[in-house]
Amino acid sequence: MTNTSEHTNPEPAPESSSLLVTVRSVYSLLLSYGLLLLANGFFGTLLGVRSQIEGFSTSIVGLIMAAYFLGLLQGALRAGMVVAAVGHIRAFAAFASVMSVTALLHVIVVDQIVWCILRFASGFCMAGMIVVTESWLNARSTKRTRGQVMALYMITNYFSAGCGQFLLTLADPARFQLFSIASIIFSLALVPVLLTRSTAPKPPNRDPLNLRELWRTSPLGVFGSFCAGLINASFYSLTPVFAFGLGLSISGTSAFMASVIFGGLLLQYPVGHLSDRIDRRTVLTMVALATAVACVGIVVISEWRPAWIYLAGVIYGGLSFTIYSLCAAHANDFSSPENLVQTASGLLTTYGCGAFIGPIVAASFMSYLGPQGLFTMSAFVSGFLGAFAIFRMRRRHDPSKAKQSRIISVPGGQFSSGEIYASMRNAQDRDVARMSGVRRR
Repeated sequence: MTNTSEHTNPEPAPESSSLLVTVRSVYSLLLSYGLLLLANGFFGTLLGVRSQIEGFSTSIVGLIMAAYFLGLLQGALRAGMVVAAVGHIRAFAAFASVMSVTALLHVIVVDQIVWCILRFASGFCMAGMIVVTESWLNARSTKRTRGQVMALYMITNYFSAGCGQFLLTLADPARFQLFSIASIIFSLALVPVLLTRSTAPKPPNRDPLNLRELWRTSPLGVFGSFCAGLINASFYSLTPVFAFGLGLSISGTSAFMASVIFGGLLLQYPVGHLSDRIDRRTVLTMVALATAVACVGIVVISEWRPAWIYLAGVIYGGLSFTIYSLCAAHANDFSSPENLVQTASGLLTTYGCGAFIGPIVAASFMSYLGPQGLFTMSAFVSGFLGAFAIFRMRRRHDPSKAKQSRIISVPGGQFSSGEIYASMRNAQDRDVARMSGVRRR
């Protein structure tokens, strides 16, 4: 019989492992994660629409949505302890079950404070499932394929979330049926991962997080993750309000949300593939500045050519949704092998900080500038990120040209198994010593 114990430590992925082999080993996990994102993407939009039906103000909606990202932030700090205590599969099941329950409680108790509490719990659980998913993926990837693997992971994310937008048209958002559908999908997401014959990584060590050290390792990775949180959380939280402000119908709102998310899907792999071949900071600079231009385009189009808003959404999504994966890959490139767990937790923490602040700031912009304030804020943030990336490139040369930066062909990732690292510690220690002079980026 095939051993399905989640505490069995998988063999390190050899350098020659193909991307196809990696995907085949984690397809059950990706299916479960895809179902979760299908429900989560759909539910976030549903909640934004329902809040408008209930007559909540833009500021209140911003606070409710910010509570989700505050939970995401706390989950980045605490959820890893749950994974370390009970293992990946049990933790995944527990987090998904709580998500299913909270979806139903939103329609049972329609109250602003209760919704804030429920969104906080949902964010915490989502952070936990991100920990589980990324640990599994990265335990079977190498540093040579990290950008492509992360891109496929984000493609699953955006494809599922994009498809989820069309579920909004299945029933009346003012009634309970859509909340029940979300709960059902959350529950179904448990099935593939619970029945998988693939082994999960051993639970990570619970080492303390040091954000100051992470900043020294990769200032651009940290700041970029924060900016990605600001931009992405604002989009997911307040785009339904933006669409309502433009006079879009329920189906029009779903279509615009989907156009942006599917746009993010289109460029994930090409951008990730390109970043594996040239300096990631160059790619990040181009993407950030282009995102700022796309935001300005949406503001102009929404005023003069509303029918073109869907095409503009595809362009914006294709650019903005690659920022986090680029920053994560860049930061991991310069983290020592024994600190990869802390690096991932730190990046998710900074993303969560930005995600918590983003909806509140964007709601303020919208209060003063109208619906277009959402993308006005995103234009400022992405433009500043592009400027900071240029500053960092001027401070430090291309790491790919340094003799100390030889690619370490070990299982790289955000939450990889401690035993995998231990099995190759001697080789890694030598490489880390050679990298010590170029680690700061």
